[in-house]
Amino acid sequence: MGRDRVKAEKEKIRRHFAGAAKTYDQYAVVQQKTARRLLTMIGEAVETAPEYILEVGCCTGYLTRNLVTMFPEVKFFDVNDLVDEFSKTVLSIGSSGNMRFLPGDIEKIELPEKYDLICSSSTFHWLHDLQAFFHKLRAHLRPGGMMAFSMYGPENLREIRKITGKGLDYISLVHVRKMLEGSFEVVSAEESLKSIIFPNPVTVQDHLRKTGVNALAQPGWNRERQKRFSLAYQRCFSTDNGVTLTYHCMYFIARVP
Repeated sequence: MGRDRVKAEKEKIRRHFAGAAKTYDQYAVVQQKTARRLLTMIGEAVETAPEYILEVGCCTGYLTRNLVTMFPEVKFFDVNDLVDEFSKTVLSIGSSGNMRFLPGDIEKIELPEKYDLICSSSTFHWLHDLQAFFHKLRAHLRPGGMMAFSMYGPENLREIRKITGKGLDYISLVHVRKMLEGSFEVVSAEESLKSIIFPNPVTVQDHLRKTGVNALAQPGWNRERQKRFSLAYQRCFSTDNGVTLTYHCMYFIARVP
């Protein structure tokens, strides 16, 4: 890509999402819509119900609950998250004792199985070496196994980036697809932009905090800086109904040949 990607510190990510645990489900409207679209794509692509599933970045379990409903006969369901505190909530979803919580950084931990389906929603953009991670997951998929995931692309939170100059260096759909094509058959890849309207810039910041998405937030945010941010945001991104915040959602289904 010509330069090093801007990478979020994993410990900072963990703290921010742990801090948003009680408010995430109420405010993560886009994340839930993204998960629902991914679930639809999984349902369309799966030919045989998977017996071994791994979910990466389960958070509070929105995707997990829907996968349990979609595949009630799954034999083993491993769920992972960087935030240990999510384990109690997520493990309560499984009723047959077949669910395990794998805590920690998914790029570093050992995976215990080979899976029929590996899925993830709104997580992979946080990873440091996506290409290496795809190779890792490929080694843990059974023949004919499928990887289904959503992540965010270069236009994600573009308003925040313009005003603050801060943000992840998101990878484009074309680039992610090229990463996959060496080891997988890409069944589908699509993207969409979703803009949410908020009353004012303060409510935008509140939304980011309550969903844990502000993991790149910088210290030293005083009243004067807040005022400058709000004025710039209103000047650049006002509509008749408020101000915008953009999410760039990308979806991928890839299969082991």
